Amino acid sequence: MSDLKAIARTIFDQALQSCSIDRAFDRKLRIAADAHGTHLILSGRDPDGHDISLNDLRRVRIVAAGKAAAPMLQALLARLPLPPSCDLQGILIAPERPTNLPATIQFFPGGHPVPNAASFAGASAALSMLRDVADSSPQDTLCIFLISGGASAMMELPLDPSISLDDTVAFHRALVHSGASIVEINCLRKHFSAVKGGRLALAAGPAPKISLLVSDVPPAHLDALASGPTLADPSTVAQCREIIARYSLLGQFPASVRRFFESPQLPETPKPGELISPSFKLLDSDDLAEAARNHAANLGFHAVIDNTCDDWPYNAAADYLFDRLRLLRRNHPRACLISTGEVTVRVPTFLTPTPAPESVTNEPALHIGGRNQHFALYLATLLRPDTGDAPIAVLSAGSDGIDGNSTAAGAIVDQHTINNAPQLAAANRALQAFDSSSFLGTLGATIVTGPTGQNLRDLRILLAE
Repeated sequence: MSDLKAIARTIFDQALQSCSIDRAFDRKLRIAADAHGTHLILSGRDPDGHDISLNDLRRVRIVAAGKAAAPMLQALLARLPLPPSCDLQGILIAPERPTNLPATIQFFPGGHPVPNAASFAGASAALSMLRDVADSSPQDTLCIFLISGGASAMMELPLDPSISLDDTVAFHRALVHSGASIVEINCLRKHFSAVKGGRLALAAGPAPKISLLVSDVPPAHLDALASGPTLADPSTVAQCREIIARYSLLGQFPASVRRFFESPQLPETPKPGELISPSFKLLDSDDLAEAARNHAANLGFHAVIDNTCDDWPYNAAADYLFDRLRLLRRNHPRACLISTGEVTVRVPTFLTPTPAPESVTNEPALHIGGRNQHFALYLATLLRPDTGDAPIAVLSAGSDGIDGNSTAAGAIVDQHTINNAPQLAAANRALQAFDSSSFLGTLGATIVTGPTGQNLRDLRILLAE
């Protein structure tokens, strides 16, 4: 019998490789030269693509923000033949400074999962740079936005300048631990921020704009990616108020943030029709799921994609996928169920969120984990050898290499992960304490990849023989 855990890890790694930033740029972007000069052509919904002449450009401004921002910027610059006289300037807000960054690109190490001082500084620098070209001739200026997941925290600046960084961090933490979906969370972030909900692109005025997106949000909600800094926002102030009420968030916000959302003059974001900013998706979770399905099929599995449980509570999602896998294996000797998206874990307010291990603090972190490890640990408590379900392996991991406040990307479990009653009791205690990573780490069940430079939501792989 094959090692299903090793196979699941192989499928995960190969799916990430298939969805590399460089491959995506090669598929979606090309440079064409003809009698009229050099053109940048982007493929998208329009069969003819989007054609941008590079011949007369005098100013190019680039804002790259998010977990995949550095490889996106490097891929773009490697493929973009600008005229020698063109003035290139940019802002890069990313986890780490890449090598060989051009001197005209400013770097800011934005914070994640909550903003830091560099998040504020990077957002301010981006707004200043774009406002400087707002009055330029549209014929010789181009603004390029490279947006990926994580930018909601990495690039942040409150619309109300009186709101401090500490209060902004508390606001973000309250949202992340609320149990709300990413679309609901980002609805609030859009209206809170001076750079989200289309306001970043709006700062460039009439200058031509183009956004290239690597998405970690549901495919039908691209405007939620990084809280939509360059896209018109269909969400409303009324929806913000409803979300705040439904999750009882107002009492969890600092006083300054409470006053902001309680204001009867809370401003709306730019709506469709008010902001012209074409966007092109390079990659999203559908690409990741399809890559995983193809690799599983090549290994002889009957592979099925089911994203029905996107944004479900972790335990409901686990129960649903486990039942679905049982149905698949009735008719297929080797079955693989693939699910992308995110599950929700609502952390009680009495469990104070602890900093990520990479934080500047030297204090030990308690309650270490994330939604992927919580999901995997819960399923491990169900995968008992005596139930007749074995052999089964389950992998759940973040494509960015980070799960919650842990150093792990996720975890792999099977029917042997929990072997006896004392282990089962300890696993249930870890679930109740939201300390899944500590428990799974002692069993060698965590997946540690380090930051992948990618961010296409989470990938769950369930295998059965």
